[in-house]
Amino acid sequence: MNIVVCVKYVPDSTADRQFESDNTVDRVGVDGLLSELDEYAVEQALQLKEKNEGTTVTALCVGPEKAVDAVRKALQMGADQGILVTDEAIAGSDYVATSLVLAKAIEKAGSENKVDLVMCGMASTDASGSVVPAMLAERLDLPQVTFASVVETQGDQVRIKRDSDTATEVIGATMPLVMSVTDQTGEARYPSFKGIMAAKKKPLETWSLSDIGVDAGEVGLSVAWTEVTETTARPPRTAGEIVKDEDGSGATALTEFLVSKKFI
Repeated sequence: MNIVVCVKYVPDSTADRQFESDNTVDRVGVDGLLSELDEYAVEQALQLKEKNEGTTVTALCVGPEKAVDAVRKALQMGADQGILVTDEAIAGSDYVATSLVLAKAIEKAGSENKVDLVMCGMASTDASGSVVPAMLAERLDLPQVTFASVVETQGDQVRIKRDSDTATEVIGATMPLVMSVTDQTGEARYPSFKGIMAAKKKPLETWSLSDIGVDAGEVGLSVAWTEVTETTARPPRTAGEIVKDEDGSGATALTEFLVSKKFI
């Protein structure tokens, strides 16, 4: 089985995140890491590898040069090889352009050994769009099984459970396909010391847009379908208000506060 896991390099949520002058997210001047939600996809791919002899797991990322750290984390967890697609023209790309680059990279990665399964996290921790897996399925002309909380396979057959607010769906499909998994599939493993050392010897390729046959005019901020027109810095945290319930008015004061903030 040949599995490609799409991983994303995102700004560290604990860092002081900034926007560029063109209102795009600064992904170079801040600390970044592998999106936590994508770690669950890597974990599920590795579990399938452990159950199916001969399975190869490739971690694929699109981003700036620093995004190689996300690929390395996947390799340290146990992925067999990594690919980073990086090109200055990609900066500012929206979901449509990102899915194009990923799809072309997956096609190139599977040119010699057909890709059986494309795995993604349920969303990225910086944008939370949850639309790239569906876009990938459309571009690759593959069925999609998304938001899986449980993954089961037997041969080329896949069955997932998808939990919603009102019901649990059981969905079956035949590989090749595109799958996204949620954070309910089980905790992702931590890289061991052995895994960290082994990752240094694993193949890690860097591709440009020309390597995957994508024209620079098809990606980037200038052709994005969406645009951030304005950003405002987060205001400094203010001191909280203490309400002393000495005369029994505390509940009323709390209710009025919640109403003023439109929490209730």
